[in-house]
Amino acid sequence: MRNQRNAALIIYVLAINITGFFMIWYDKVLAKAGKYRIPESRLLLVALAGGSIGVYTGMHLFKHKTKKIIFTLGIPAIFVVQILIFRNIH
Repeated sequence: MRNQRNAALIIYVLAINITGFFMIWYDKVLAKAGKYRIPESRLLLVALAGGSIGVYTGMHLFKHKTKKIIFTLGIPAIFVVQILIFRNIH
């Protein structure tokens, strides 16, 4: 039972981080094209839901949202809180 829970958690964390990464990439594509963008609140929500590593990696790889304080400070802060929560649960 515990192994199944751990496997499900790993799959979830991978999926949400991949999602966050590609959302940042797609938002950059939309920005370059001058089209309607993904709301910042949605990007932050994905980070809060466990995708902070993917969002952070995408930010720096694609040089997107790196001048916005809410992202440059907020995403690492979310990650630290997630690590602290995970350590206390596990």
